Amino acid sequence: MSKIIYSLLIVLLCSSCSSDTTEPTPTPTPAETIYFPPLTGTTWETKSIASLGWKQSAVQPLLDYLELKNSKSFIILVNGRIVMEHYFNGHDANAFWYWASAGKTLTSTVTGIAQQENLININTKVSQYIGTGWTSLPLAKENLITNKHLLNMTSGLDDSTDDVDPASLKYKADAGTRWAYHNAYVKLQDVVAQASGQTWNSYFNTKLKDKIGMDGTWFQLGNNSVYGSTTRSMARFGLLISNKGKWESNTILNENYLNEATNTSQTINLGYGYLWWLNGKSSYHLPQSQLQFNGSLIPTAPADMYMALGKNDQKIYVIPSKKMVVIRMGDVANPDNPTFALSDFDETLWQKISALYQ
Repeated sequence: MSKIIYSLLIVLLCSSCSSDTTEPTPTPTPAETIYFPPLTGTTWETKSIASLGWKQSAVQPLLDYLELKNSKSFIILVNGRIVMEHYFNGHDANAFWYWASAGKTLTSTVTGIAQQENLININTKVSQYIGTGWTSLPLAKENLITNKHLLNMTSGLDDSTDDVDPASLKYKADAGTRWAYHNAYVKLQDVVAQASGQTWNSYFNTKLKDKIGMDGTWFQLGNNSVYGSTTRSMARFGLLISNKGKWESNTILNENYLNEATNTSQTINLGYGYLWWLNGKSSYHLPQSQLQFNGSLIPTAPADMYMALGKNDQKIYVIPSKKMVVIRMGDVANPDNPTFALSDFDETLWQKISALYQ
């Protein structure tokens, strides 16, 4: 009897090894395609917290913190779809708010568009486009300043004032040798206007705003040219940048330029690109300071994140590894410590955002 049982076991073992019973290889689930909202109207696809496997329990603490910190609006996109969209303190989806210095990235983008159209070259001196005498520097020093120096904040101009009239643009160091946050970047708008033969507004609207369905307008605030729009328009711009400058199948901004813009642009401030702030670098500088700080700008946020940061905590965060764009508009988060461009608000906010998916 034992021999019969042994023989049966051998037969069963062999049959289980037969190719006829091999499990078929599962078909991989296709990656979700990125979504772009229509250029007009209010349609915008959404994606639920649950479908992403995120923690619903982390949503309310995030919203409570945003409201406590004087936020007006907050959006999270994943693959272009809205995962969270909330408005606070009387703000709504139709209300405009200013981008402050987060709008510098719009100027960076349009400068790149002008270069890809062969209207300008960022390595060329600024005076070639807007004439000499745009600063109070000796001509030889003024001619050292290129468009790229304005993009990466190494113009060498004295940053003790935000004024951009020629008398206020004074020599501090040779271009390329000193990093200092300066409103002189706004001269890039004059460069583009002169090179294109259009007003800055006209060129901006035609080449960027209208192509991605943004609303909003430029206006003067002190010595700066500032953009204002709805929160969703800020999200549209973030979506364009996160998709490497393409809107659906249309290339708005050359990917090579965008890669330059969102990576370290000089050797002094590793946390700065072309008017974009960069997370995850070994050191960084901040506005109005020549100090070097070691470590990442926002240690609680993904290392590959890059950012548009504006006064009173206007934020665009782009996180390529998570296919995510995050927008925050509002008043200053910490009125008792209104650190320009960057505050501890970012670090705590990202602890709460990260709690959604960790």
